[in-house]
Amino acid sequence: MRPRTIVVILAVAVGLGLLTGRFILPAPSAPATPKVTPGAAASSPGNGSPTPRPASGPMTNRHLLTAAEFRKVGLSKRIYVRDRVGDGNYANATCTGEKTLGETLGAYDAHFRGLVTSKDTGHGDPTEAANIDDQVAREVADDAGSRALAQNFAERLLLEEVPCQSEPATHWIYGPTHTIDVAADITASWMGVYGGDLNTTGTAPRGKEPCGGVAILRNGSHYGVLEIDACLDTAAMTRIVRAAVTRL
Repeated sequence: MRPRTIVVILAVAVGLGLLTGRFILPAPSAPATPKVTPGAAASSPGNGSPTPRPASGPMTNRHLLTAAEFRKVGLSKRIYVRDRVGDGNYANATCTGEKTLGETLGAYDAHFRGLVTSKDTGHGDPTEAANIDDQVAREVADDAGSRALAQNFAERLLLEEVPCQSEPATHWIYGPTHTIDVAADITASWMGVYGGDLNTTGTAPRGKEPCGGVAILRNGSHYGVLEIDACLDTAAMTRIVRAAVTRL
């Protein structure tokens, strides 16, 4: 078709449009359907919780993990909370040296919290259950005075747990290190624990779920160690550790 003929046709179409008040335009193409991964929650930018700010200042009991978080992961028994301030063991195992926080870091006024399912405590420490089967978790935390020192303490505490990732067969063992980054200067590292029956090679078994574990927490100038004795799997451990470091 000649260019001159095309111009005439377009002019007529516009003229008819002016007379009828309607223009016939090509239908817009349908928008592309977004791909959604099955099981994934849709994100809502701007509608989520604000990003946590790193902690600073003295440690208080309100910075420690609560019993409510364990109910959210399915623990139905009543949990008693026991607090004290001072020195003592943390994630106390032979492979970590069985030292107190004061011996390791020189911190003698840390906050200790025990979460237990029995009112009976032993060894003169109210944060420890008399029967280990009644211990849900135990958290030890303090303020280092600066973010840099809190990072240093957290790194040292994590390194102390590493030997527990390699133990003779049939001995309980820690699995690989998992990292949770909530925000800048709010981070945690945790290792799941596996019973000796699952340790056949001197390292944690692959493809198996842990039964509790230990976490090293750092939030601003605060740092801590959380030992979870309740038999939690990977998903539950991740949720509890994230809640603990965010609260810290």
